[in-house]
Amino acid sequence: MNPGTEALAHEARKGRLLDAMREGGAGPGAPIALAKRTSNLFRDREAGPRRRIDLGEFDHVIEVDASRGTVEVEGMATYETLVDATLRHGVMPAVVPQLKTITAGGAMAGVGIEATSMRQGLVHHTMLELDVLLPDGRIVHCTPGNEHRDLFFGFPNSYGSLGYALRLVLRTQPVQPFVRVEHVAYQHPAEFFAALAEAAEGDADFVDAVVFGPRSMVLNVARFERDAPWTSNYEFERIYYRSLLEMPVDHLAVRDYLWRWDTDWFWCSRNFAAQHPLVRRMLGRSHLNSRTYTRLMRMNARWGVTRRMAALRGMHVESVIQDVDIPIGSARTFLEFLGREIGILPVWICPVHVPDPGAGFVLYPLDAGTLYVNFGFWDVVESRETHEAGHFNRLVEQEVVRLGGIKSLYSDSFFTREEFDRAYGMEAYDALKRRYDPEGLAPRLYEKCVLKR
Repeated sequence: MNPGTEALAHEARKGRLLDAMREGGAGPGAPIALAKRTSNLFRDREAGPRRRIDLGEFDHVIEVDASRGTVEVEGMATYETLVDATLRHGVMPAVVPQLKTITAGGAMAGVGIEATSMRQGLVHHTMLELDVLLPDGRIVHCTPGNEHRDLFFGFPNSYGSLGYALRLVLRTQPVQPFVRVEHVAYQHPAEFFAALAEAAEGDADFVDAVVFGPRSMVLNVARFERDAPWTSNYEFERIYYRSLLEMPVDHLAVRDYLWRWDTDWFWCSRNFAAQHPLVRRMLGRSHLNSRTYTRLMRMNARWGVTRRMAALRGMHVESVIQDVDIPIGSARTFLEFLGREIGILPVWICPVHVPDPGAGFVLYPLDAGTLYVNFGFWDVVESRETHEAGHFNRLVEQEVVRLGGIKSLYSDSFFTREEFDRAYGMEAYDALKRRYDPEGLAPRLYEKCVLKR
């Protein structure tokens, strides 16, 4: 389809959606929820009647305008679809989250990040326009300057509690065919974080890092290149994160670079033995990806395999799957805390800088004058000692707050209501709920993200 045809098709999909919503659902008092087969959230919710809204049709890229540096996309389009569409025009979304199955609307309602975030900010900092399906069935168009600017700046980190993204316009940036990655090893945290800050302020196109141990940190500094002397591929037998310790310099095709973490879900594929060469070959290229591991993780959660096996060894387990943003001045302190209290390794590191001082996204407040360090750590913590539910996650939350940071809400949270209100701009949120969901048809953010309702 050409861009005009895609725009007409989008309008037709909106019409069908509004007709379906008018026909009813689980009842007017039931909370709304997306009818989705997959999710990148790592927290369960209580079962109960919900008015399911099927937005599955809204998974198209409407238009890529490379000359303007924009892409118009529907909310349920995955970043895999979005990247494929934009690369054909010689551009990429300005921030591409690490996993192929993340949707454009999901990254906007949550918090999306990647190795361009040191210059571009988080995914929502790349947003130019937003159309939101409100809980009562209205659709509103939001920009930074129109009458719905409050929802434009309030939608990120709302997790469906204010509605769902139907259409977005995002910034893009030009690409070249290949990416050259330099892996620089450090043994001392002070030197490592100083180098990370310097790289974040430099001319690199991508910056991220991995902490492998107390004396093993690798900074990854990447730049586009027109030609490459050779290229590596990590979609099958080779494992990307291991290459960081083995190769001072690497070259990847741009698409392979953008999805370098997806094949092994960073390194979490090891929990399913998927890094063993024989298992890897049995799974095959088509099953080595975040889709497969997400299904396996949910099966494990349902059947309690990890918990049962740990119990046989006399161990108690707690899933600690978190991304947190810490001011650079406290990054070393937080890393020491992780090593001392949590013990998960490796840890993904990504610098984040808000590019526009006027971009006041009220539910995920970051200081535009501060360089933040995102710490991503995802595993199970084992202990012979019995703890109350959420003990280790609670330690993380307390330390994040103490250091002036903020935590993503895609996984388990244990904040008190007062702590949550202070951290996530609930005064502004209350005003948004009064205006855009006065009947309370969608669950509130605290109830959804902490109480799991």
